[in-house]
Amino acid sequence: MKRIIVLAALLIAALSAPAQEKKLLNGFDGGMMVHTGYLSGSLDAIGYEAKGAPLGIGGVIRLHIGEHFRVGSEGYVSTLNQRGNGSYLKYGWGGLLADFYTVLGRFQPYAGLTLGGGAMTTLLMFQEPDPAWAPIDGSRFHRQGFMAIDPFVGCDFIVSGPMHLTLKVDYLCALSESRLLPHGPRLYFGFLFYH
Repeated sequence: MKRIIVLAALLIAALSAPAQEKKLLNGFDGGMMVHTGYLSGSLDAIGYEAKGAPLGIGGVIRLHIGEHFRVGSEGYVSTLNQRGNGSYLKYGWGGLLADFYTVLGRFQPYAGLTLGGGAMTTLLMFQEPDPAWAPIDGSRFHRQGFMAIDPFVGCDFIVSGPMHLTLKVDYLCALSESRLLPHGPRLYFGFLFYH
């Protein structure tokens, strides 16, 4: 994650210098989004089928290059609760993004791609923890890092010049040897502020 932040800072610095002369940099935007969706997949190592609607939050910041192109960074945490006893699968990921957009009246559709990575943490408990602080037999904990590519499409609704509502759909895909399970589409909704 530190590498991604350093790359984003270098990109901002590189684009800021020529922007003053060529008007290449046309502003920036950023904001927060919440998301849900539907994830499913079999964790073959333990023979467990995970599925359900994740809940998550995160954010994005982008520089506007020219008339229809943006570059920036985004990061999210997404938690898929399981079994109703505190079991969960959690994804934390982020990366560098690029997207294209256009403006159609009050709507601003866009499509793009994020390249980055993160980690998936899994805690599954197969019995109820009783009494408190007692060891739990048969529980499973696993953490794995991954590199990923995340294609997305979305559309802003322009409330006013500096404030947009956004709706986005993505599908996080692992690039590394580690398979990213469970997987599926996520739906995002949030507020963006433009300058």
